[in-house]
Amino acid sequence: MNSDDARPKKKVVFLGTPSIAAQSLEKLCAHAAQAGTWEICSVVTQPAQMQGRGSKRALTSSPVALAAEASGIPVLAPERAKDEAFLEKLEALEPDLCVTAAYGQWLPKRFLTCPRLGTLNIHPSLLPKWRGASPIQRSLEAGDGETGVTILWTVAKMDAGPIAAQVTRPLDGDEKAPELLAEMFSEGTDLLANLLPDVFSGVCTPESSQVQDEDGVVHADKITVDEAQVCFSISSAAVVHNRVRGFAGWPGVWSWFRVGEGEPGRYKLITTRIADPMEIPESSRGTREVAVVKGRLLVPCADGSALELLEIQAPGKRALDARAFSNGLRGASMYWEPPTEGGL
Repeated sequence: MNSDDARPKKKVVFLGTPSIAAQSLEKLCAHAAQAGTWEICSVVTQPAQMQGRGSKRALTSSPVALAAEASGIPVLAPERAKDEAFLEKLEALEPDLCVTAAYGQWLPKRFLTCPRLGTLNIHPSLLPKWRGASPIQRSLEAGDGETGVTILWTVAKMDAGPIAAQVTRPLDGDEKAPELLAEMFSEGTDLLANLLPDVFSGVCTPESSQVQDEDGVVHADKITVDEAQVCFSISSAAVVHNRVRGFAGWPGVWSWFRVGEGEPGRYKLITTRIADPMEIPESSRGTREVAVVKGRLLVPCADGSALELLEIQAPGKRALDARAFSNGLRGASMYWEPPTEGGL
């Protein structure tokens, strides 16, 4: 018998809540099965929430809880991570390590002292840049040329712990938040799994990891619905395009448009790109008219830049690509409108 087979497996507790964290949990389970030296002994997630509408409204477990149950892993779902009963159960598990991935709750000091080796967090940014709730979204909104994922040790201050590992991902300017976030969590999960042998052997510790440079800190504030509205009289094509990328999925981006003599409506901008202003016919430059050029929708912005609408969604309608949408105009002109009173 191999001597390693006789040793008890290291116990890891996983904390997460949304679907991207569920994917990380599933990948870690696969890594654990392959390694054979550690296991996910329990999962911690947010409590079930009421979801759905009308008669279909029901209490629904988090994606992480569902993934854990499918794998036969015990689930803890405290209202708050500081709850006494929860902390007693966690301490009774005597975990070697905790791993967090989009859990969504603040972890108290008593929690952080529970795992023998500490707690590692998968954070989708190049820390110390973009600490906080919306790192990928804020990075795309800012038009960053690169992003990445960081594995860091959790401390009492948000996203401020020592960096155990980090990888960089160049950006081409067209990525959207949901897909990029999933990619970074997938990459981060593999990065963390490959790091675990050094964590368990004591080679990788908080003390051996890289202290963050506080001078480089940029905060990724939580996104609000109020930020979803854009206006072409205020923002350039680049600003709108980057916000569309960063806010894709939720809360999305919208602006006021009017077709012909109709009333202005809230149109959602689904996919965009920055266009050459010279592609807009001279008659539409410097105006609020959306130029329709061979099935393309080109929006002249007040600063002289131009935004191409690749996908757009009219109020109460499904999203359409530019050609299908322009065909639906049936020759009517379309204009962007400035914000209404009480808007931007």
